[in-house]
Amino acid sequence: MKASDLMVAALEAEGVEYVFAVPGEENLDLLESLRTSAITLVLARHEQGAGFMAATYGRLTGKAGVCLATLGPGATNLTTPAAYAALGAFPLVIITGQKPIKTSKQAQFQIVDVVSLFTPLCKASTQIVNGNRIPSLVREGFRLAQEERPGAVLLELPEDIAEEETIEPVIPPHYRRYAVAGDAALDEAAERIIAAERPLLLIGAGANRRRASKALRKFVSDTGFPFFDTQMGKGVVDEDSELYLGTAALSSGDYVHCAIEKADLIVNIGHDVVEKPPFFMEPGGQTVIHINYKAAEVDQVYFPQLEVIGDIAGSVERLGNRLDGKLQCDRSYYTALHHEIASHISETSDDERFPMVPQRVVADVRSVMARDDIVALDNGIYKIWFARNYIAHEPGTILLDNALATMGAGLPSAMMAAMLSPGRRVLAVCGDGGFMMNSQELETAVRLGLNLVVLVLNDAAYGMIRWKQDQLGFPDYGLTFSNPDFVTYAQSYGATGHRVERSADLVAVLNDAFEAGGVHLVDLPVDYSENKKVLIDELGAKVCEL
Repeated sequence: MKASDLMVAALEAEGVEYVFAVPGEENLDLLESLRTSAITLVLARHEQGAGFMAATYGRLTGKAGVCLATLGPGATNLTTPAAYAALGAFPLVIITGQKPIKTSKQAQFQIVDVVSLFTPLCKASTQIVNGNRIPSLVREGFRLAQEERPGAVLLELPEDIAEEETIEPVIPPHYRRYAVAGDAALDEAAERIIAAERPLLLIGAGANRRRASKALRKFVSDTGFPFFDTQMGKGVVDEDSELYLGTAALSSGDYVHCAIEKADLIVNIGHDVVEKPPFFMEPGGQTVIHINYKAAEVDQVYFPQLEVIGDIAGSVERLGNRLDGKLQCDRSYYTALHHEIASHISETSDDERFPMVPQRVVADVRSVMARDDIVALDNGIYKIWFARNYIAHEPGTILLDNALATMGAGLPSAMMAAMLSPGRRVLAVCGDGGFMMNSQELETAVRLGLNLVVLVLNDAAYGMIRWKQDQLGFPDYGLTFSNPDFVTYAQSYGATGHRVERSADLVAVLNDAFEAGGVHLVDLPVDYSENKKVLIDELGAKVCEL
């Protein structure tokens, strides 16, 4: 068969359902092979849109998403999705084209050393130089992308290699299990936890994969372990619990850090230093037990004293057996703090001011979303508000990027969630700045017939940086802009546009949009004056009753 046919057969053997693509002429053999395959081609309007959708497929399913671009400028547009997958630990396979490598027909036109460019961003970056190598390189690429710690892999398929004849068979994938932590490490962890006066559990992004959520929910229920989570760990354990102490949206100074300061031992499950630190370790401070698939990457603010390495679900189950009925810690302070945090979060959640304050936005969004509905956030100051105030009940129901934290990913991520979960409400929450970075994907969403609502928080500025600028005492300069008429803009793509003009209307507008089906954009003016009032002034004045 032709090498491009073999490439597609290898993808089919890996269980690939979709290829998200902006093809070029160097991909035409592969595109023709895809045309007659069982794989669905999803044509995007920008390579970033294709890459973010594929990475989110990997994030939500655990199977590598696949995106396709041509050489040169097409490939370079995938560097941000590659970094998104690398830092976020989302399995992603990137396929790019290239000019013929056996003979030159256009000198160096459009040629960039793509393999070298992607090497720092990927677990493997390889040019396919012979069609017979395709089965092994595809199998190895998917293995690397999907195994812990997941990430991106690049395969470059030159056009002359794609049209070669080959007789190699595909290599089918095989199931593998992760090793479990050793008894000695688990015994020591249990001893330290039982001996602690106020142990505290932290749930990070690494626990938001595979079987870990089920095991952790049982662990918390059986032991009564007080817990908090990182932004990317939200929903692994139901946050509607007396044991939940909040999400570490900030690295220090928030109410949850009162609990961290009170704790004498922190059991850190699934966190690594790529995600923004939920707390800072200091010499002579709390003991930290690191439980993860891989060893800790030691950092100046993270140097655990004990590591329990292996499959997280298996480690948690075996640790829970050792703690059965033996966790007799003092929970009184944590219980009081839980109610104090809940009280602070509820403040101004019914504020009538317009433009709307973030607390009211989060509360209203929470009220229209069921337990398993999905909110996908772009990146901006509102992400901190959603991390602190939005109660997540199930894993994968609030998609935050707290690793690369790139703008422009919110809409494509929500589109992927809508494709995978057509029976659930899916809401993209984007700032006006981040939305406009990939707003052209509205056309893709409409073309795919998705049911999706996009909430655009409109402050006509790069609000997060403007907040930081004010925090540092600098003059307000260089961070404001004008926006299009978002209602008309949505309609130009075939979507339905809405504009909220009173705080009291948001819930009804969102519910009506979801009930109508199709793609909807809601333009919502927001007032970010609460950023300084709450996140700087109030938190700066708070006192932990220790």
